Amino acid sequence: MSVPPREQILAIVEARVAGENLRRHMLATEAIMRALAARLGEDPDLWGLAGLAHDLDCEETGDDFSRQGVVAAETLRELGAPEAVAHAVMAHNPATGVAAESVLDVALLASDQLSGLITAAALVRPGKDLAGVSLKSVRKRFRESAFARGVDRDAIVRCGEIGLELDELMGLGLAAMQGIAPQLGL
Repeated sequence: MSVPPREQILAIVEARVAGENLRRHMLATEAIMRALAARLGEDPDLWGLAGLAHDLDCEETGDDFSRQGVVAAETLRELGAPEAVAHAVMAHNPATGVAAESVLDVALLASDQLSGLITAAALVRPGKDLAGVSLKSVRKRFRESAFARGVDRDAIVRCGEIGLELDELMGLGLAAMQGIAPQLGL
């Protein structure tokens, strides 16, 4: 199996995801996943695909959280994506009952949550941008449980399971998102 072209996935995202913030989140997660793949010696296209497509079905499945990730995985399979990507997309949502076990699974779980934390850290800045966000500020916000309450910090901490220290993950994620800040509107 090969990795479907990024342009094909982007076209599907644009057709199926109306919310601009959700699309930006998917791009941010893709950027973090590509950075993690490079750091861990994995395939950036494969990992990027998982990050870009992980919430492909979010609007479609609505409040049926048990299906979120499952429908996206079905779409990816139809496009010929490797089963490892489909599994990671399902595993990023605990409501599916699919456990995050592989390095790819854990990386997607952590990247998904980290992108939300970094975005929130940028949005509380006066300029609402990533330019002035530092690793120190992300670390500080991570420790504040009242900040970005929807972020599952335990999912981010799982980066230790794939051989990354928390600061390294946060630094990679922040740099990846800063690298595409204009696309993220940040």
